[in-house]
Amino acid sequence: MRKRWMFGGAAALLIAVGGAIGYAKFTPEATPPLANAAKLNAYAFRLTAIDGAPLPLARFKGKVVLLVNSASKCGFTPQYDGLQKIHLHYQPQGFTVLAVPSGDFLGQEFGSNTEISTFCQTKFGIKFPMAEKEHVVGPDAIPIYRWAAAILGQDHTPKWNFHKYLIGRDGKLITAFDTKIEPTDPAVRAAIESALKAKA
Repeated sequence: MRKRWMFGGAAALLIAVGGAIGYAKFTPEATPPLANAAKLNAYAFRLTAIDGAPLPLARFKGKVVLLVNSASKCGFTPQYDGLQKIHLHYQPQGFTVLAVPSGDFLGQEFGSNTEISTFCQTKFGIKFPMAEKEHVVGPDAIPIYRWAAAILGQDHTPKWNFHKYLIGRDGKLITAFDTKIEPTDPAVRAAIESALKAKA
């Protein structure tokens, strides 16, 4: 039992250290801004859910959305706990987390959507919606991330896993939070609460 715990602790430490080193050194490709982005809101975009079902952003019309590019093998993967907490806490007020798994940052995500879903359910019991694995940076980034790049600029595009975009009830992009900012950080909570008070 002790050996198993020591191995697990060492493995977790290695993942965390590796994630921190990668975060510090990795520079992603620039994300091409989407044309006519200013004329669009989040409801113009469609994703595919991790189970293969359609996942149009219009489904979340009138809600506040925290859009997060996630990964299963990252030093920041424990942020799933915080994402789950804020999702459950603010959900009754019209809030949801929406995760988009991605392997764009040193391949720190499983290869298949089934593996990703199984990991998230087994380890974290995730209740919030998840899209299928996608590209979130660079020339292959999906349209909603190119839209966000156009609205907030390259400085606010994902630089690593667990970057967070906050979208208001009206579908407009409000702000972004860096990887290192925990989902339960007071600044994130304050921004969510302010967005929840606004009209759709």
